[in-house]
Amino acid sequence: MPEGDTVYATARKLTEAMAGVPLVVGELRHPRLSTVDLSGRTLLKAVSVGKHLFLRFDGELSFHCHLGMDGSWRFYAGRPRIGHRVRAVLATPQRFALGTSLVEMVLVSTGDEHKLVDHLGPDLLDPDWSPAKEAEAVRRLTAKPERELGQTLLDQMVMAGVGNVYKSELCFLLGVSPWSSVSDVDAEKAVRLARKLLLFNALRPIRNTTGSRRRDLWVYGQNRHGCARCGGPVLVGHQDDRITYYCPRCQPGPTTS
Repeated sequence: MPEGDTVYATARKLTEAMAGVPLVVGELRHPRLSTVDLSGRTLLKAVSVGKHLFLRFDGELSFHCHLGMDGSWRFYAGRPRIGHRVRAVLATPQRFALGTSLVEMVLVSTGDEHKLVDHLGPDLLDPDWSPAKEAEAVRRLTAKPERELGQTLLDQMVMAGVGNVYKSELCFLLGVSPWSSVSDVDAEKAVRLARKLLLFNALRPIRNTTGSRRRDLWVYGQNRHGCARCGGPVLVGHQDDRITYYCPRCQPGPTTS
């Protein structure tokens, strides 16, 4: 499932693979963008903002997309088979890049990128992260102290980059139920831990929150294996419309919303 770390890594791979060479193919497969031809343009850099991805081309043009629930970018040395879920086809003389299951596709002036992401909270993988941005994330996290923690962590207007995997893992590491109130945790610790986890995983091939080679995740998707800490059962619940994993032994607190 693409989260902030996945999008950050994708931006870096796009830059490394495609930047600096004029495109010989530049197709965007969306009804709104079907007449757009990016061939001849040069990718300058790809950047992530939370779960949003911008591909910046020469001429002050940016292509914005979101990976949604299962989107991805993949790279090929030769021309690949282009399936029905492919939404972007980019190619230089050296390689192809296919964007699959992309959503929220739009072309904007590079100077207007901010209009698409101004509503977001601080980006946890912002290279210019600062104490002021941390303080803003804490302020947004605690703005509604009675709100459920799991629900709040998923809110991209609080801080950008946390998805369902990190939501479950953060609640575990904070030692509380996902249905606990925000007021039940140290908000500064929560923000710092969220950034630490995303930074640790930003360039790793396999997401890991335990620091162990034996088990990659504490509770997310571990309902068949048990808690990676205590060995007890990992339960599955729903918070809004998202699945939540938790260990009732290690995470005391309410278990229903």
